[in-house]
Amino acid sequence: MESNYHTLKRTDNQLLVITHLSQLLTYATVFGGLIAPLILWVTQKEHVEGMDAHGKAILNFQISMFVYSILSIPLIFALGLGILTLILIGILVFVMPIINAIKASNGELPSYPLSINFIS
Repeated sequence: MESNYHTLKRTDNQLLVITHLSQLLTYATVFGGLIAPLILWVTQKEHVEGMDAHGKAILNFQISMFVYSILSIPLIFALGLGILTLILIGILVFVMPIINAIKASNGELPSYPLSINFIS
């Protein structure tokens, strides 16, 4: 017997804020800033309004910053350009989750610069 029951997604801006801020776990653990948002996204995307869009944006940003970091390593030997790139990445990885957490608390969609759309 098929059910016509559709779950309504709840609005939970606080969980969206926590999901964005969980990226800062990168500074305490190596991959915590990727794993924590991934777990929150996978477990809550069907239950929380906007979690799918926020989660995808976060994961695309985290994966993009990881790729840029790896690509920066050989650039260190090219006039120190890689060092500047790594500094920029470090600033973005710290500042953008905070900015997007504020946006999430206001019900706005996130925007992460330089993100490659790996997950759509």
